[in-house]
Amino acid sequence: MMLVIKEGIPQEEIERIKTKLIKEYSVDIHESIGKNYHLLGLVGDTASIDPSVIQSIDIVDNLIIIQEPYKKANRKFHPTDTVVDILGQKIGHDTFTVIAGPCSIEGNEDYLSISEKVKASGAHILRGGAFKPRTSPYSFQGMGEEGIEIMKEARKKTGLPIVSELMSIDKIDFFVENVDIIQIGARNMQNYNLLQEVGKTNKPILLKRGLSATIEEFLMSAEYIMAKGNENVILCERGIRTFEKYTRNTLDISAVPVIKKHSHLPIIIDPSHAGGKWWLVEPLAKAAMAVGADGIMIEVHNDPQKALCDGDQSIKPERFDDLMSTLKNMSVLLDKKMQ
Repeated sequence: MMLVIKEGIPQEEIERIKTKLIKEYSVDIHESIGKNYHLLGLVGDTASIDPSVIQSIDIVDNLIIIQEPYKKANRKFHPTDTVVDILGQKIGHDTFTVIAGPCSIEGNEDYLSISEKVKASGAHILRGGAFKPRTSPYSFQGMGEEGIEIMKEARKKTGLPIVSELMSIDKIDFFVENVDIIQIGARNMQNYNLLQEVGKTNKPILLKRGLSATIEEFLMSAEYIMAKGNENVILCERGIRTFEKYTRNTLDISAVPVIKKHSHLPIIIDPSHAGGKWWLVEPLAKAAMAVGADGIMIEVHNDPQKALCDGDQSIKPERFDDLMSTLKNMSVLLDKKMQ
């Protein structure tokens, strides 16, 4: 339920109505103020609220009933695009942000080398896995906290923010202290306890779509984070599981315009995990920009054949450099800013 406030209403009168609504209906109030609008969103159990009573409030110009189960992630609650700021690097609206780095951190020298190369090519944020969720318990599980320390050294040398995946609640404080963006991976998209805990932090959250999640389920996971107070959420489409076995996943390119229609949150694409093959990264990355995504996340490795994780879908720094040149030319044609 969303209240559209009449123009020219004093803020003290709006505050009085907010207090009254919270007291009478035990709801939370999500306030959104734009150039030409002032909205009050009622979040909680609104089923028992009589719409005619709300519409009769003298400061209310219109009442909109929101049918979707997600509220704070809903564009009706927040008509303008959300822009998430990470150490001055903005994601959302008219920007196109490139996140790059290896799937997993395998050592100090290799990671620093890749970081310096992707920065030289124009990457905006560094990625790297320190805690790896693997299908097999015998596969490389990452370097743990040591890997994050290596990422911090790369951040110091390059000046680029860092993003890495959090897998468990017990590591939240460590991640809040040490990384710039906390990634919640596809396998944890519906780990609601974890989502609620990161929702209590003020760190930007990169939320990946689950393996077989619908768009509504994806947005509801974002809602879990936002409901706890953290509205700095970046969505990531990384392909979903279908009957097709040729690619690692099936990239749902239509998810970008669909989500942008229904949500104000920024959305990026991970072409590496979507295709699972290095030669698919470039065309899928170009498709991401063309369809209106706010950025991409790409896996880059000096020697993909020797990578301890996901070498098949990683591209070499030279190919990444070529891709960045292509995307910069595309951005001019599409008027999409690559900061």
